[in-house]
Amino acid sequence: MGPTLRDVLRDRRGDDWLIGPSSEDFWQRLEHLSPVFAAYRASYAAPGTGVLIAEADPLQFLVVCLAAWSTNCVVVLANPRWGQQERQQVTDMVAPNWNAPLAPRLGAYACQVSGAEPGQILIPTGGSSGQIKFAVHAWETLIASVESFCTHFKVETVHAYCVLPLFHVSGLMQVLRVLASGGQLAIQPYSDLKAGERLALLSSGFLSLVPTQLQDLLSLDSDTSWLRSFRAVLLGGAPAGRSLLDQAQAAQIPVALTYGMTETAAQVATLLPKEFLAGHRSSGRPLPHVTLTILSDQGEPEPSGQVGRVLIQASSLAQAYLSLGKGMVVGSTHPTGPFATDDMGYLDDGGYLHIVGRSSSKIITGGENVFPEDIEAAVLATGWVRDACVVGLPCDRWGQQLCALVVMDSTTLLQDLPERLRSLLAPYKLPKQWILVSDLPRTAQGKLSRPQALRLAEKILSLDG
Repeated sequence: MGPTLRDVLRDRRGDDWLIGPSSEDFWQRLEHLSPVFAAYRASYAAPGTGVLIAEADPLQFLVVCLAAWSTNCVVVLANPRWGQQERQQVTDMVAPNWNAPLAPRLGAYACQVSGAEPGQILIPTGGSSGQIKFAVHAWETLIASVESFCTHFKVETVHAYCVLPLFHVSGLMQVLRVLASGGQLAIQPYSDLKAGERLALLSSGFLSLVPTQLQDLLSLDSDTSWLRSFRAVLLGGAPAGRSLLDQAQAAQIPVALTYGMTETAAQVATLLPKEFLAGHRSSGRPLPHVTLTILSDQGEPEPSGQVGRVLIQASSLAQAYLSLGKGMVVGSTHPTGPFATDDMGYLDDGGYLHIVGRSSSKIITGGENVFPEDIEAAVLATGWVRDACVVGLPCDRWGQQLCALVVMDSTTLLQDLPERLRSLLAPYKLPKQWILVSDLPRTAQGKLSRPQALRLAEKILSLDG
């Protein structure tokens, strides 16, 4: 058995491992808060004794998360920008005591996670119904991903530059790669990086971006030497437009296209930068801890080149799901092994993964998983709209751009809808385009036809060629 999180923190105690936030401040706060969480854990013997973290400050997040997790609490990560609707869902699942933080001025709250085991960590993701759900991981599943990442890139020490949210698997895994390998972590709000402020890593490292961010950085700065200085610019979270990738290749930026998700502890396939710069445009080969299979509609393995559903076998797979109404479901679609994703793709003769789309209605915009049913419910709840359909328009900047088609009686109310929704939905769930229509396309059975609605939106906005 390898080192635990507690072992890693003990071995690295006092290290100057943070750039941006103060490492000294981190260790002092960790030393102060660890006994607080240990006492909390000891006072509630139930296995599901948890700590929900909704902390916007990155240093505070790191301290609280690592202190609680290393003392064997169940850790629940939350987006501090969630609106009323999302917070209510979380309240119904784990009952956090929002009015009583576990320490003054700290975004950490006592909660109870029925069915969870000590030391598990719950990372938020989407759900097929549009509701929030959590992928339930443990140190063992996440560290399997870390070790495989190092092997794939042939590095012993990982230095990372993080501008992604730490409560996301894409941000959290950067922290763990750095901590476990003895590296340094630069943390900076993306808005500061976009404004031209740059932190200095002591050695070339890994920068993780979603396509929107890479496009921003390329358009704002003609000098790409800073981006070229990284060992790899990990690019994932949403489809990247061909023009963006060609621009990055022309600028000799070491892009590493990635494929993964919360359930898999981030990457399960990654294209190496040298392959990208040679013109490859796939999601790369599977990491060492992963086996990928492409399944037909009948559930049989497809030969290379044939499109089907992507099936993942990996030691980094989540151990369970927690969702509203279902509680803790161990393994869900992968009780003891493979995880059948919603994604459709194929493996070529070289073993490279190519993703061509997804089988569900999930929309990925700016690296965030969004389910249209979630937004439609909030729109209809305003009482101003008789019918609604949210679609994802192709977009080089965001991967997909949210567009809402609505049936309502007043164009004046249409102008006020976005503001009305701000308190109910997270910012990334607010549609960027609104179209007023007389009715929405439906099937003979009366069900909403999303493909027809998407074509209608593209036609109205003159995006159909």
